[in-house]
Amino acid sequence: MEKDFNYTRLNENRKSGVILHISSLASNYGIGTFGKASYDFVDFLSKAGFHYWQILPLGPTSYGDSPYQSPSTFAGNPYFIDLDILCDEGLLEKSDYENIDFGQNPLRVDYGKLYQNRYVVLRKAYEKFDTNLKEFKSFIIEKKSWLEDYALFMVIKNKNNGLAWDNWEEKEKNKDEALMQKYKKEFEYEINFIYFMQFKFFEQYKKLKEYTNSKNIKIVGDIPIYCSFDSSDVWVDRKNFSMDLVGGCPPDDFSSEGQLWGNPCYDYEYMKKDNFSWWINRLKGVYSLYDVIRIDHFRGFESYWAIPKTSTTARDGKWLLGTGYELFDAIKEKLGDIDVIAEDLGYTTKEVVDFREYTGFPGMKMMQFAWDPSGNSDSIPHEHIRNCAVYPSTHDSDTILGWIKSNEGTKHFEFCKKYLNLTKEEGYLQGFLRGAWSSVANIAITQMQDFLKLDNDYRMNIPSTLGNWSYRMSKDDLTDELAKEIREFNRVYKRLNIDIKEK
Repeated sequence: MEKDFNYTRLNENRKSGVILHISSLASNYGIGTFGKASYDFVDFLSKAGFHYWQILPLGPTSYGDSPYQSPSTFAGNPYFIDLDILCDEGLLEKSDYENIDFGQNPLRVDYGKLYQNRYVVLRKAYEKFDTNLKEFKSFIIEKKSWLEDYALFMVIKNKNNGLAWDNWEEKEKNKDEALMQKYKKEFEYEINFIYFMQFKFFEQYKKLKEYTNSKNIKIVGDIPIYCSFDSSDVWVDRKNFSMDLVGGCPPDDFSSEGQLWGNPCYDYEYMKKDNFSWWINRLKGVYSLYDVIRIDHFRGFESYWAIPKTSTTARDGKWLLGTGYELFDAIKEKLGDIDVIAEDLGYTTKEVVDFREYTGFPGMKMMQFAWDPSGNSDSIPHEHIRNCAVYPSTHDSDTILGWIKSNEGTKHFEFCKKYLNLTKEEGYLQGFLRGAWSSVANIAITQMQDFLKLDNDYRMNIPSTLGNWSYRMSKDDLTDELAKEIREFNRVYKRLNIDIKEK
């Protein structure tokens, strides 16, 4: 087949976007949802002239609340189901949920309270739901390839008080067919409740995505390269994984011990036998949710740091070759041109750069990494190219204002100040954004917190720590004045979504 992917044509124009996860939207009920606030946010993005709304993985969360460690790569997070919509459909009464304690701080998600109380409310809706509905039955058939296994996984996990699947009884662990049939009957109510939650998740999200696309705005969805070990994906398809190896990163300037993630590595030799059908099915699933995907740790397709599962430090790992070229040839053959942003930050080699350029996907330039006083950084603006995406901040980094406050007075900040001509008159934060938006890069995306001028008290995640993923916007944050300011900012730097008409 032809080796020219020609993906660059998908990114010819200068575009802009903002990162804000669904959980961070304003809501009266503890967490952002697919309800009115999400539509209001789309309207704000439209007024501001953005092209992209970037969100984090939409899967259910588990211990640690990270959307990157989900019990399923295919399922949706039931917390995002909007209760007011269920009320409008007659499945709930306001009294069923308006006085429930989903958390006391409107600017933070309280995952503990959600876990205790959200499912109680959703069960009330399920009890009124007609399971004979034609659309519901069609949904179960359509999603059968993963839905049944996911539901079984969750009911067995609940039966075992949340234990990881490798601590279950042998027959449960190994998905004994006779036992699974027994559980399907024994836990029929619970399985159908899970089906109901997934049905409502996808039904509500589909309508939100259609509305977003009707405004000529695309949704960029993050997908982690690896699956969580404690997931239905690994439980069901262990042959696709190297169960004795886990992913991570080697020691570097930022971490003397490296990073030990605990996610099983892929068995690419096994995957090659059926032409990577697992990955192709996974991407089919994510492209039903997103218009563009940002693949986390993209370099792992070319080569990856593999650590023995029994190790307690990433130092014990070694580099293994991936099958990136063959994998993405197979993906192109089955799915055609796909729109991807490749997260290629961190340890990079010529081979990784060559591989990304082969695919044609835009890589990332992280502005907070750019300010080595020697000027030796590939994220510094004069090293940007058209086919890349510049990020002043991401969900894993500090906000711009937080970074400025933390670095003021350092050699790195002084170099940044000189390079970008940052002044107090313009505002250091605004000047930093200017540096990104004026870049030659086709795509510029940053966190919503940066346009709201928020510091590191409002960052989404501090990697390798607990207590993250809780940031929420205030209901008063999205003003017409702010949208007007951002729209002009996008216009000046030729990043205005010209297909969104002025009102």
